[in-house]
Amino acid sequence: MIIQPSRQPESELFYRIAFSQLRGMNTGRAERVLELFGSERAVFENGDEVFREVGTGRRISLSRSDIDAAMATAREELPFIEKNGIRCVYFSDEEYPKRLLACDDAPVMLYAKGDCDLNARHVVAVVGTRNATHYGAAFIDRLIGELAEKLDDLLVVSGLALGCDIMGHRKAMSSGVPTVAVVAHGLDTIYPAEHRNDAARIARGAGAILTDYVHGTPPHRGNFLARNRIVAGLSDAVVVVESAADRGGALNTARVARAYDREVFALPGRVSDRYSGGCNMLIREQTAALVETADDLIYAMGWTTRPTEGEQAELFSPLPETQQKVMDYLTRNGEATADHLQAALGIPVGQLMSMLVEMEFNDLVMALPGARYRVN
Repeated sequence: MIIQPSRQPESELFYRIAFSQLRGMNTGRAERVLELFGSERAVFENGDEVFREVGTGRRISLSRSDIDAAMATAREELPFIEKNGIRCVYFSDEEYPKRLLACDDAPVMLYAKGDCDLNARHVVAVVGTRNATHYGAAFIDRLIGELAEKLDDLLVVSGLALGCDIMGHRKAMSSGVPTVAVVAHGLDTIYPAEHRNDAARIARGAGAILTDYVHGTPPHRGNFLARNRIVAGLSDAVVVVESAADRGGALNTARVARAYDREVFALPGRVSDRYSGGCNMLIREQTAALVETADDLIYAMGWTTRPTEGEQAELFSPLPETQQKVMDYLTRNGEATADHLQAALGIPVGQLMSMLVEMEFNDLVMALPGARYRVN
């Protein structure tokens, strides 16, 4: 369920916000702490000594002042959430993005302005330099336009920054595709300020402005690097359009995505073009696959395109090879977790999670509690 703001200062939402604000808390650690203490409320009612009992190799040690600060933040955040219609998505909610949940360092709480399905069937991140060229802009226009024509239930993710990011959001909106802008600050502001109108259009449409920061958090440099993990974790595939070879947030996002076993693609360019240097480097070091068209990405991801006009879908069309392997394994074994499927079939985690989402949408498999799957 989506948690709705409560007027009670010590509601479930209050404790969830406070819990998410504890130093070093992420989804991996949160699961271990809650398994020991049962609820977020119990963590706070037992005081700071409970954290010293978490024997996970790295103990959580919090002072009373840490706990008091987290609770004070929650008290300040609740009125802001209620006044501004902010959607809170907690890591145990059904609406929490399943792809992101597979990342141990994912945030415990997400705050969203706008009503958007974060578990769309096909999620593509489009990132790149703020100094986008005509070459990069034309590619973004063509890529998202073709993906919108060929795929059902597409979601485009980016970071609302100048250049490639905002071009991706705008093309998604003009193509009727939901888009999520992941920002590196609280939802009481928009950075950069010149994109406020775009942010409002995203939130009013089928998209969302998304963050893990409470209101009042300014856009510090470190926040942008942390933000990149959400862009990568939300997505099936990350497309780097243009980037200099020496620096850039897009390169960081690409490497985080690879660490999450997501598929990374990069647009090649001339060796003399500065903002193709980063993409060429990613391809050369095999961090990214070369992409020139939407079909390149669709083929690499093993996605099924919608029938073109005048074309009828075959009643019993054969499944892609990797999907058939999953069906065969589940038929033999009854059910299995995503981890068991990955280990048994050797399919990269990112590709497997994307494929399971698509298979669930196609009523081939059913998702069960505990990240288990069986044939539908």
